[in-house]
Amino acid sequence: MTSLQGASSSSSSPSSPSTNLRPYDVFLSFRGEDTRTNFTAYLFKALCQNGINTFKDDEQLKSGEEISPTLLNAIKESKISIIIFSKSYASSKWCLNELTKILECKQMKGQRVLPVFYRVDPSDVRNQTKSFGEAFNELEEKFKDDKIKVQTWKTALTKVADLSGEVLGNRNEPELIDDIIKWVNSILVKNPCFQVAIYPVGIESRVEAVKSHLDIEKNDITCMVGIFGIGGIGKTTIAKAIYNSIASQFEGGSCFLENIRDKADQKDGLVRLQDELLSNILGESISMVENIDQRITLIKQRLCNLRIFLVLDDVDQPNQLEKLAGKGDWFGLGSRIIITTRDKHLLTVHGVDSTYQMNKLDDNEDLELFSFHASIKDKSNDDYVEVTKNALRYAGGLPLALIVVGSALKGRDIPYWKSKLDEYKKIPPNDIQKKLQISYDGLCRNAQDIFLHIACFFKGENVKYVKKILDSCGFYPDSGIKELEDKCLITQSCGSLMIHGLVQEMGREIVRQVSPYNPGRRTRLWFHEEVRDVLEDNTGTNSVEGILIDLPGEDLTHLSSNAFMEMKRLRLFISHNARLSEELNFSSNQLRLLYWPEYPGESLPSNFCGRKLAVLRMPKSLLKGLEGVEVQLLF
Repeated sequence: MTSLQGASSSSSSPSSPSTNLRPYDVFLSFRGEDTRTNFTAYLFKALCQNGINTFKDDEQLKSGEEISPTLLNAIKESKISIIIFSKSYASSKWCLNELTKILECKQMKGQRVLPVFYRVDPSDVRNQTKSFGEAFNELEEKFKDDKIKVQTWKTALTKVADLSGEVLGNRNEPELIDDIIKWVNSILVKNPCFQVAIYPVGIESRVEAVKSHLDIEKNDITCMVGIFGIGGIGKTTIAKAIYNSIASQFEGGSCFLENIRDKADQKDGLVRLQDELLSNILGESISMVENIDQRITLIKQRLCNLRIFLVLDDVDQPNQLEKLAGKGDWFGLGSRIIITTRDKHLLTVHGVDSTYQMNKLDDNEDLELFSFHASIKDKSNDDYVEVTKNALRYAGGLPLALIVVGSALKGRDIPYWKSKLDEYKKIPPNDIQKKLQISYDGLCRNAQDIFLHIACFFKGENVKYVKKILDSCGFYPDSGIKELEDKCLITQSCGSLMIHGLVQEMGREIVRQVSPYNPGRRTRLWFHEEVRDVLEDNTGTNSVEGILIDLPGEDLTHLSSNAFMEMKRLRLFISHNARLSEELNFSSNQLRLLYWPEYPGESLPSNFCGRKLAVLRMPKSLLKGLEGVEVQLLF
């Protein structure tokens, strides 16, 4: 049962250097032998008790001059660094190397730095004098052959001592700690962290990938990056994780505008979003300015010199970007803007600097996420292995589906799992359907029709073949298929049309909902049991445009000759294994596709009209001729 391991989560103490998707709020730099068991210990405890995620290195480096990657990452990802200067702080090359990296992050990433002068005077740190200077001089003597390093340390000490900090002075230590906590809280309250995920899987690598597109260390540019992908793939989750990680580095301020698609559709939606943007950055409202274009001018005037971080979440219309961020030139150099959307083309139109496509979770990630939410207890049970595999196949690596399905199955027995998964394959969960259908609802009518045809009949088919059929139906496949790709509803691979299993089921559910209990009134038929019922009971209607016969090892042998008589708008007839006992009457004059391998007759029905056929595929059939039918035969 090793394939089901990895679902359990591990906990770590606040000082643990393990990877944490919630970035550290505070990094503590201190001289262990001076303050580890007294002031630093008390400060660390107070920070943690106030819910401040703090990194304290309890395993001080014992050898080597370079900071370990773990420690370096903790410094880089922390929002605030607190440097506790004590008498022997400058005797430690590791402390001074930490200090150098901290100032580097302050300069490059805007990290906030608070020097705390614990029983030393700021001027002694600045000038390396008195007991603090004596400690530094001893270290300087050891490194007298490396003058560049020594000078780097001196410069760092001088710079940090010039910053506004906290001095113990005549205060008692609890008072000093209280003041530090107040200062930290005042910084953090401006950039509260988002809850990213109950059980974060596969997030860290994707966060780092997007951050590489942002070029955060370049302060002479503004950069706009788009994250795109289908609904439920985790775009907003990644954007929140990035926001948690870097928002505090932007001294001009930061803002996360969530659910723009929904908010913009409300009354005065864009006006309210503009107000939210300026309010989050400056703490001011612009409600007194009613005209939306005047608001744009005001936003540009107020923010053009500020280095900010802005996330525009779930954008679906170009005017939303135009009214909220322009091309990024509204903001000061060094600003970064992230856009999440389901529409890749929208990013192209707006001219973003870079894009990142969200992909599904890999096999290990989807198993871990599903196992957590399903809370599989008896992992030694082989039955759970099989149903878990079925659940993972159904979810197809989509985080939303893994969470929804896993949570629905949690605490249930194996028969329930099997029954529920069978149900989901026919009727998708509402949470998944609604999320995925948003992309479909945003399509034009032509693209919607094309999508439903692909979802019901053409998954995995050759692109040119499908385009020929769609074109004959009066659709515009070149533009429509491209729009579906831009919306991340379909992809092309090796010349074939591909569609995620849940996206396909979303499309089929749209068709099913037209007439849930009377399949003959739907536009498209594909599910073998419903197809048999419609044809055997002659319940097909004028609504049916396409029908797929693909039976699981069974034959249709009880069709009456009038099974298709009411389907006068039938355009697509695809039969993989139909065996008919009598000649059928085709009343439709609209057929564009007739696919019927091993057709049992030597001729088509006498009333068959094929003048609009675009594709006729009848391999291994007994067909002799097609008199009066002008069509390119594809046997």
